[in-house]
Amino acid sequence: MQNNQGVNAPIDIEEVPSDSDPDASVSIAAIYARTSETKPDHRYSINEQVRRCWKQCQQQGWDVAFVFTDEGQTGRNTDRSEFQNMVEKATQGCFDIVVFWKLDRFARSVVDLVNTEQTLSKHDVALQSVTEYIDTSSPVGRFTFRNLASAAELESDLTSQRVQMGMHALAREHRWPNASPPFGYDLSPEETLTINDEEAALVRRIYNDYVEVRSMPQMAHELNAEGISTKQGEDWSRWSVRKILANELYRGQYRLGDYEEYVEEYRIVSDDLFEAVTETRYRFKHSKGTMDSDRKQAKVEKILGEFRATKEDTE
Repeated sequence: MQNNQGVNAPIDIEEVPSDSDPDASVSIAAIYARTSETKPDHRYSINEQVRRCWKQCQQQGWDVAFVFTDEGQTGRNTDRSEFQNMVEKATQGCFDIVVFWKLDRFARSVVDLVNTEQTLSKHDVALQSVTEYIDTSSPVGRFTFRNLASAAELESDLTSQRVQMGMHALAREHRWPNASPPFGYDLSPEETLTINDEEAALVRRIYNDYVEVRSMPQMAHELNAEGISTKQGEDWSRWSVRKILANELYRGQYRLGDYEEYVEEYRIVSDDLFEAVTETRYRFKHSKGTMDSDRKQAKVEKILGEFRATKEDTE
């Protein structure tokens, strides 16, 4: 979920005095929130994280321009569609700071945290946690940030050890660990996956068409042009298409933690088709290719629309 430019209406929260003066160098903020793959806790829900981050921005006098959310996504890597979208928008200079509720919601790997912070800092975009003191604009702040990142990674490793036995119990029964099944599946009362025929047909089409078009952005463009939405009711992007194409669950390969087993009932595509898609993905990974004329025109219109909206806001 992403809020576009011009998000100025505050959510219904009480005013809380700020402990520090607002940073005059920051005016435009983005909020990032994430929930994990395990069963959700209302205390850490997307809405609650966004609420607290929005309150923080209000206290600092910052306008919230974007809200990026990844639901049911692991924090052990940055292969998350909205996280990548957030980084891309940051490099385009769309905001000055990213606010998140807690460091482990942003990322759990020290390497990912440090690399992302370095990428954002090159574009003068800072990071701020609602629950921890982080000021990445100074050397001391960066040192504190990396210490907290190390502590977050240690806590994550310890937590993983504690939940591993429970995850293995789920995995042996082929159960799904949260309430958000992947595209192509529904969740049964027993918390196992059942194939959603309509969505499964679209999965097969995406696999077959991708072998021909060899472009994830093009696939996303075609799906959006037909008015087809993702499971969350959102537009398709290259990241959501990639998530479909890279998911071995569609070939029946069930994984949960370090447990892996073939489950015939979960298969949607053949091994041959999956391997053909994988070969195509990696073969063209570093090639630039060409953009379809319709998609190019749509992209131009989108950029012009954003420019006009920005111009109207400043007039």
